[in-house]
Amino acid sequence: MLSRVKLISRRPFRWFSSVVSYPEDEGDWVYSSEWWGTESDGNTVFLSNSDKGNGVVSVLAYPSSRPAPSQWPAVEEWLQQKYAKVHPERENAGFKILGYQWRVLRFNDITRQSTAKVMAVCKKSDPGSFFLMQQPHCLAVPYLKSMISAGLATLALRFDLLSATKGRKPVHILCIGHGGGSLPLFLASKILGSTVHIVEIDPVVISASVQAMGFPATALKGSHDPALPDIADKRLWDGINERLFLHEADAEHFIIDNKNIYDLVFVDAYDGGDIFPWKLWDPHNTFLESLKNCLHPEHGTVVVNLHADSDVLTETECVVPTLRHILPVGKYVSKVCKAYKDVLLGKREKSGLAFTVSVPWLCNMSLVVSNCPAADGRRDLLLSSLSSKASLVEVALDLPFSCLQYIKRGVVVVD
Repeated sequence: MLSRVKLISRRPFRWFSSVVSYPEDEGDWVYSSEWWGTESDGNTVFLSNSDKGNGVVSVLAYPSSRPAPSQWPAVEEWLQQKYAKVHPERENAGFKILGYQWRVLRFNDITRQSTAKVMAVCKKSDPGSFFLMQQPHCLAVPYLKSMISAGLATLALRFDLLSATKGRKPVHILCIGHGGGSLPLFLASKILGSTVHIVEIDPVVISASVQAMGFPATALKGSHDPALPDIADKRLWDGINERLFLHEADAEHFIIDNKNIYDLVFVDAYDGGDIFPWKLWDPHNTFLESLKNCLHPEHGTVVVNLHADSDVLTETECVVPTLRHILPVGKYVSKVCKAYKDVLLGKREKSGLAFTVSVPWLCNMSLVVSNCPAADGRRDLLLSSLSSKASLVEVALDLPFSCLQYIKRGVVVVD
């Protein structure tokens, strides 16, 4: 879920120096004007009503300018090679790229929940066929880059991330809140040793991600496994889908019943009213205590996406108990940070760390709470430690964006 300050119509300043070379980022914020439109600007490709608090769930499609058509033949050849491995008897079968689109998941025609880039293709032998593949390397919104940068740099303080990216070491990741699925798909594609569990309470959101946003259908576990389209065959996904486990479940119930130990947890669970459910940050509820028990005791790290645009309550103000579950969390984001720190770290407060970083162009912030060693509460030591790991994260994951610049933005140690 994202909350924007204002539309940026010109190309924003690129933080990194021209001396540093990054792969071209198709999810750069400069392309936001292509998908940050109104309902009338896009083409509605999915529409359904939710009974899980998300109202009207829709997916809008917008044309994407990248990659350029001149690059499509190389991708078509890649698809052909992958398909030939699955169906060697059809070695002459081919695919034609129809184009690339931005797909935007929206709640109640207003809230933009997530954005993903998809590739649309058809079989050359059957022009009427139509398949979608979400592009796993593309993260379209800055808050996801902020969560990944801050979370992985923190984890790397005490965890061999390089070995995990090469598949030599396992890393267990949990994503609470699915949306279009771009965050877990990115992680699974970049970290070969990862096993990524995703928890989503709304079956309509899951359907939207699979049917209209190109998320791998085989990732959905349980009794609702859909039929697998040819184009989404596991070999075409290079095994990525085998490391993705999408569960339709209430996050609180999932965590309470969970037997896994996670190295890294991402929480992005806003609903159709742009509300972060009270039960997911109530310090006296079972969710946070159960989440604490699921974290690796030496390096377990939690990253939470928060809206910071309306943090207007002072320390002396309080929220009427009957309104806690309906007020936008931005109005008391400091209380959310304190709840996560107090419960997850507990008596480990002196050996763990908790901080926030602001997100460029958006009114979001990333909260990080970790069992990794603390920096004695000093911002300068914390920033130095994280910065030292930023380059490692960029190289290990071959990131198309500067991890360091997302870490350095407005770091605040949570008291």
